[in-house]
Amino acid sequence: MRRNASRGLRAQQEKCVYRVLRRIGQAAALLCLWGVHPALAGTPEPSPVAPAIVSEHLRSSGEAGPTLAWMQFCDQQPQECSIDSSEPDTIPLTDGIWASLQEVNTHVNRTIAAVADQDHWGVVDRWDYPDDGLGDCEDIQLLKRKLLVERGLPRRAMRMTVVIDELGAGHAVLRVRTDRGDLILDNKRDAVLPWQQTGYVYVKGEGTDSKAWVWFGDQIAPTATAAK
Repeated sequence: MRRNASRGLRAQQEKCVYRVLRRIGQAAALLCLWGVHPALAGTPEPSPVAPAIVSEHLRSSGEAGPTLAWMQFCDQQPQECSIDSSEPDTIPLTDGIWASLQEVNTHVNRTIAAVADQDHWGVVDRWDYPDDGLGDCEDIQLLKRKLLVERGLPRRAMRMTVVIDELGAGHAVLRVRTDRGDLILDNKRDAVLPWQQTGYVYVKGEGTDSKAWVWFGDQIAPTATAAK
């Protein structure tokens, strides 16, 4: 009897976790629709000179599993998920690279219309290029990476990353590893910021050594710096 009761309790707990994760996924899809968030905009004019950023890289805390939608995307676009170990995993933040990051981030944010996956594709979660001019947060970041790769930046140093945003919902950003720390390209703001200044909780993202994703644990970017 005790064994059956224990199994029943475990099954209820697993169902509860599944429902929570499903709700987070649905909330993430809605958040991706918002595009540049008005409270987080306030972007200064792009500067041709790289700022004197002194930051840190996000530290991983073990291997994590990617989302199902990511794995399905990899089946369609294997080049996006492969790791070329001959590429550097860190980019020198020169003035030219800084200008490219700003230009691509702003251009894509202002040319891709934000649409939920359910409305766009008829599914809750799908990762793809927004080739038809429509997409949600992960689609927009994938396009940014594609354009930056075309400009000569190494894909290995630009990693898709999942965060919890300032409203407590899931969100996807593009994390660029530079010699001055990790920078974030985001469809909710045009400003390219060090990860600590976004106000996000960093959950997991692509690793740099294999196809496996990695956890970032409870590293929290202080919300007090989000508007700066």
